Amino acid sequence: MKLPAALEPLEGPVFRGLWLAWLAANLTMGMNDIAAAWLMTSLTPSPVMVALVSTASTLPMFVLGLPSGALADIVDRRRYFAATQLWVSLNAALLALLALTGQLTAPLLLLLTFSNGVGLAMRLPVFAAIIPQVVPRAQLAPALALNSVAMNLSRVVGPMFAGVLLAGLGTAAVFVCNVVLAAAAMVLILRWRSEPQASTLPGERFVGAMRAGIVFTLQSQRLRAVLLRAFLFFLQTAALVSLLPLVARELHGGGPGTFTVMLSCMGIGAVIAAFVFPRWHARFSRDRFVDAGTLAAALLSSLIVAVPELWLALPAMVGIGVAWLSVVNSLTVSAQLVMPDWVRARGMSIYQMALMGGAAAGSVLWGQLAGLTSVRMAIWAAAALGVLALPAMRRLR
Repeated sequence: MKLPAALEPLEGPVFRGLWLAWLAANLTMGMNDIAAAWLMTSLTPSPVMVALVSTASTLPMFVLGLPSGALADIVDRRRYFAATQLWVSLNAALLALLALTGQLTAPLLLLLTFSNGVGLAMRLPVFAAIIPQVVPRAQLAPALALNSVAMNLSRVVGPMFAGVLLAGLGTAAVFVCNVVLAAAAMVLILRWRSEPQASTLPGERFVGAMRAGIVFTLQSQRLRAVLLRAFLFFLQTAALVSLLPLVARELHGGGPGTFTVMLSCMGIGAVIAAFVFPRWHARFSRDRFVDAGTLAAALLSSLIVAVPELWLALPAMVGIGVAWLSVVNSLTVSAQLVMPDWVRARGMSIYQMALMGGAAAGSVLWGQLAGLTSVRMAIWAAAALGVLALPAMRRLR
């Protein structure tokens, strides 16, 4: 039985195994961030500290994106991918130990969240470079959408599972579970037997590889435009994502369950969008997706804080998930299509730097603004920025 077009890449056993590893890896990252964010609200009432959890998680991608991409282009990608999971496993084990012994403080939680983010920074470029290597070009768009499905499915299952563990056993149980998931992802990666890629290009050294990636980016006008649009979108959406624990607390009857259910709804929206994306892609351009997704995310996030009711917030989060995937998938496909294979991991690492740089900068900016004014004003300001930047972005196409 032939799978639907959106699922065709999963027919290949190599992509299917790597996709399952990617799903497990993202479950690990998502559950860690959820537990850390909620734990921080218990350790301190400061909006700045709560928002800094998101910054600590995403900043490593901005700092280490290019070096990790250079490594992914010049070393064995299979072993490198597995090593990132080993790092995450050890970090989760340390977090679990400190949480179980009651030694986890707010600054230490930020430090270990940053360390966990290092695993994400090292993992994203290599997996992005592997996808075009294991699927035909015609299946690239649905494969990238499935990549986003794995990330967002983890936002559905991860928050639900983390919420159960948080309510029943505490944050330490989440960190222990992360050790198991990260180890499972490493086993799946090691089962993949990658084939050596023949190349007529000379070998590269680490610093020279980074320099070549930067030069390629500076010379590609299309890639520069994609990077700027990605940075601004993540700068905008960082307000709601980083302040979501506080938004959940301010909803009527808000609590740990509310926070995790809201994240799950966002993941559900992204999964829904991934399955209808091939049909939409045939009718609308990628630029249309980016414009519509930016406007929808701005409107719905503003609505959530304007009317703090759970019955409104949950469907709005589903809509934000649809908008988020529409924008990110469109920008990711655009970035992939302008990169040759020899520089793909570096190019995607720079692309991920733009995404995570926007998220990290937004978390700090909107967290500070929330501390000076209110959570509601910070999210409204972020939405206004996204809408006002659209006319300028259209000129870059």
